[in-house]
Amino acid sequence: MDAFYASVEQRDNPELRGKPVVVAWRGKRSVVCAASYEARRFGVRSAMAATHAERLCPEAVFIPPDFTRYRAASRAVREIFLGHTDLIEPLSLDEAYLDVTENKTGLATATKVASTIRQQIREELNLTASAGVAPNKFLAKIASDWRKPNGLFVIQPAEVEDFLTPLPVGRIPGVGKVTEEKLRKLGMRLVGEVRARTLEELRTLFGRYGQRLYELARGIDESPVVPNRPTQSISAEDTFEQDVLLAETEPMIRRLAEKTWAASRTESRVARTVVLKLKTAQFHVLTRSQTPSSPPASCEELTRIALSLRDKVTLDPKQKFRLVGVGLGNFHDSGEDTELSLFP
Repeated sequence: MDAFYASVEQRDNPELRGKPVVVAWRGKRSVVCAASYEARRFGVRSAMAATHAERLCPEAVFIPPDFTRYRAASRAVREIFLGHTDLIEPLSLDEAYLDVTENKTGLATATKVASTIRQQIREELNLTASAGVAPNKFLAKIASDWRKPNGLFVIQPAEVEDFLTPLPVGRIPGVGKVTEEKLRKLGMRLVGEVRARTLEELRTLFGRYGQRLYELARGIDESPVVPNRPTQSISAEDTFEQDVLLAETEPMIRRLAEKTWAASRTESRVARTVVLKLKTAQFHVLTRSQTPSSPPASCEELTRIALSLRDKVTLDPKQKFRLVGVGLGNFHDSGEDTELSLFP
């Protein structure tokens, strides 16, 4: 879906159409949940601090998120999907994989299925969606972003190698800033340069992930579309441009907690465990977790617990950190007995 939360707001309030809309709670500790394409022209992006977004686009209209309406719109989109296939793997409220190898409407190609779905979403829900059509999930994910907004991009099997070769390695799933920098230093800036390496070389350099790199650089992804996959965890993390002291991480933890909390509102299940992740300047990873007697009931409570977990880190006060993350895990159906679920 294109700028989903902001698009729902613009659809439901005609006065917002054509205006830069930012879906976020206002305030120093808030982050952007979504930005309309009018706001994106000013550089506003999801997960950005709301105060930064306001500086970039002073005329932006800030709307507090309404996840009840967003979930309702998401369910309506899913009903359209179900008219074509039962093999639907949701990634979030606004994104999903569909396997249409066989489809209910008997359309001859996946491209025709995607075009029909996009047309139904536009006509029935007055929203727009972009689609990527490809032989596997990895390629379809890249293709779905290729012609946003309101676009359709198709990667035919015979086109895979030519399509992937010039892409920056950062487009490969799992290649974050650290791995991208390591690849760059090894002379691999483009996917084609990764493909030129042998499996043995990549395994030596990247361990188990080397196998995945080898396959994705060749457009190989055998992972199936898995319907109704239960959420195990939700998290947000940030790698800093400069390493920071633990005492300086509170603003980052607050922003990440708000981002994680917003993401968790798309779930019907309840998370019981809060996790804080830290990575030192020397790349050592620390995690601290807490399972309170009752699940966090608000963003403020999640933030409080995450900050209390930070206080349990007993390293040298001069130790610096390059990354922090806040997560929710141990998901259960709402109303499920906590004691029984934790101690079967």
